[in-house]
Amino acid sequence: MKAVRLLALPVLLVLVWWAVSGSSFYLPSPAAVGRAFAETWFSERLVDDVLPSVGRLLAGYAVAGLLGVALGVPIGLSRRLRATLEPVLEFFRAIPPPVLVPLIMLLAGIDTPMKVLVIVSGCLWPILLNTVEGVRALDEVLADTCRMYGIRGASRMRRFVLRGASPQIMTGLRQALSIGIILMVISEMFASSSGLGFTIVLFQRQFQIAEMWSGILLLGLLGLGLSLLFRRVERRVLAWYYGSGAARA
Repeated sequence: MKAVRLLALPVLLVLVWWAVSGSSFYLPSPAAVGRAFAETWFSERLVDDVLPSVGRLLAGYAVAGLLGVALGVPIGLSRRLRATLEPVLEFFRAIPPPVLVPLIMLLAGIDTPMKVLVIVSGCLWPILLNTVEGVRALDEVLADTCRMYGIRGASRMRRFVLRGASPQIMTGLRQALSIGIILMVISEMFASSSGLGFTIVLFQRQFQIAEMWSGILLLGLLGLGLSLLFRRVERRVLAWYYGSGAARA
């Protein structure tokens, strides 16, 4: 029954797609997109376009995660630092990351560093802000308990601060993952000669419509796969939070 519930909506969407396809040149049938998918992505494009894109996504995501947690913890712990930095953080958070692409191109060129920095510029904020809120919400009673038992320094940071804020940090990481995929594509649409974003735009300009749709389908599958992988990691990291059976879920 669980498998039926999971597959019912995707199957219904494919059937609807099949029913309405063919009415327009720009809406090929699922069979045509499936053939284009196999021919396009099970080829050298997997190595030349897909894997470099995923590598840049993971690199930018990892850098944003490290920076977000490293900056968010001291800001969350210090009320004075938080009050000082809050206007600046709100200002930069309000700037849409795609607007920064031309500026980052001027500063970092058009190669891999630019694309990674674009991903970092968008993924950083949900991680940073959720880390700040997670640290701010730490239980004062537990803080006093750590103080009474002499738990200080790195041990306090690891066992109390990071552990207590980890549910909120993981929420920020989950939000940043979808933002990273969007920015990965956007960064490859500017002055690029490879990558998923570049290839999809190239197909669109050459009116290779089925191939273009296959690229969009690949992005959806990539997002789904990364989301499922993140969910498994999250259940393991937060097994203490969800319950003893979470790590096996």
